[in-house]
Amino acid sequence: MTAQTKGLKPLLGNNEVNQLAFVVRDIEKATEDFSKLLGIPNPGWFLTGEQEISKVVFRGKTTASRSKLAFLNTPTIQFELIEPNEDPGTMREFLDHIGEGIHHIAFDVDKINNYLPPLEDKGYPLLQSGEFTSSDGRYIYVDTSKQLKTLIELLESAEPRDTKPSDEPWDAPLLGTNKVEQLALVVKDLEAAADAYCTLLGVEKPAVIHSGGSNITQVIYNGEPTAADSKYMFIKTPFLEIELIEPGKAPSTWKTHLETCGEGVHHISFVVKDMDEKVQLFERMGYPVIQRGNFYNGKGRYAYMDTTSTFKVIIELLEKYE
Repeated sequence: MTAQTKGLKPLLGNNEVNQLAFVVRDIEKATEDFSKLLGIPNPGWFLTGEQEISKVVFRGKTTASRSKLAFLNTPTIQFELIEPNEDPGTMREFLDHIGEGIHHIAFDVDKINNYLPPLEDKGYPLLQSGEFTSSDGRYIYVDTSKQLKTLIELLESAEPRDTKPSDEPWDAPLLGTNKVEQLALVVKDLEAAADAYCTLLGVEKPAVIHSGGSNITQVIYNGEPTAADSKYMFIKTPFLEIELIEPGKAPSTWKTHLETCGEGVHHISFVVKDMDEKVQLFERMGYPVIQRGNFYNGKGRYAYMDTTSTFKVIIELLEKYE
């Protein structure tokens, strides 16, 4: 599958978002929790190298920043878990000012130096750079938070990164699937955010979708019916869909997120079967429903589960009608 449109070129040479990276406080617990969620073997974690190896530069200054890292490979997206040390770095800054959660999305590129200048020309300055610890390669974080509402990472490797799922026997994923369907971000200006993403990804801007009438959507937020008016765009990439949401005036989880947390990542989504069963499973685990309703077109339904305490992001369950 390709999301690139003929004649349009991605700024990074490809539009394959292949990694979701979470900053966490306790990597051992997070790795155990995510392994159970995804149904894959616990890979353990490793510590990045000291400064003479990792060569970390944050906001133009050398730093002793080190992190415990764990990589969990699914058939599509790689999950990266990061527990930073106390030295200055983008992950430490994120944890101190925002808390646990999705810190960045990543792209593999052939040569970072080919893509950094055009990114800087677009108003995306270099935030942090460094060298890989366990292989020949390097990375940069580019500050795209204002336009894209999250950071992006560019990865340059001498050999292809190991993103292949483990050959060890897998357990059943908690939700019956470990395929992330969507990464969703709440934004103030849908058109502006979509312009930024479509330019980055080299795709045409999709149509705006307006929330359906309450007779169709039947939204319940915090136990109360609401119109939950909003506008959306769905931008396809090879491995997951990026959903942009501009909330309206009626109460909703998106409006609350915008008012309390600002723009940024709101949830990740999984398509499930027997959604009522999966909702009850999460509720038994201590994760209540935040909001639920039907799709704007009536062709499915959703439920947002309050999973942030364990999985550092809201998980949305999607059930599509055949």
